[in-house]
This record gives sequence, C-alpha cells and structure tokens, in this order.
Amino acid sequence: MVQIIVKLVAVVIILLGIVMIYDARIITKKFFGFGDQNEASRGLKMLGFVICIFGGLIFYFNL
Repeated sequence: MVQIIVKLVAVVIILLGIVMIYDARIITKKFFGFGDQNEASRGLKMLGFVICIFGGLIFYFNL
C-alpha cells in the first residue's frame, strides 16, 4: 500500500516538472516581472527537468 502511494506521489512530481517545462514562458509572464524573460524561462525549464529526474528516480527506486 505504501509503495502505491509513493509511486503516485512520484508521478505527481514528474507531472509537475513536465508542466514547468512546457509552460515556462507562461509561468514567467504571470509570476515574474523583471525584464529578461528568456533567462527566467530557461531557468524554469532547467528546474522542471531536474524535478522530472527526481520524480523518475523516486518512481524507479521505489522499494
């Protein structure tokens, strides 16, 4: 039962990372007000990628 819950949490983390990757420009326009949006969207995409990898590792190494 605990393994199923951990896998579901890992899938939610992966989905959060994917949303950050694909909607980085929209999130940047909505929440950040500084001038260089390319740098901010690049940073959000990198953060989303790291979050996806983290969630994938949790999903893969679930004991």
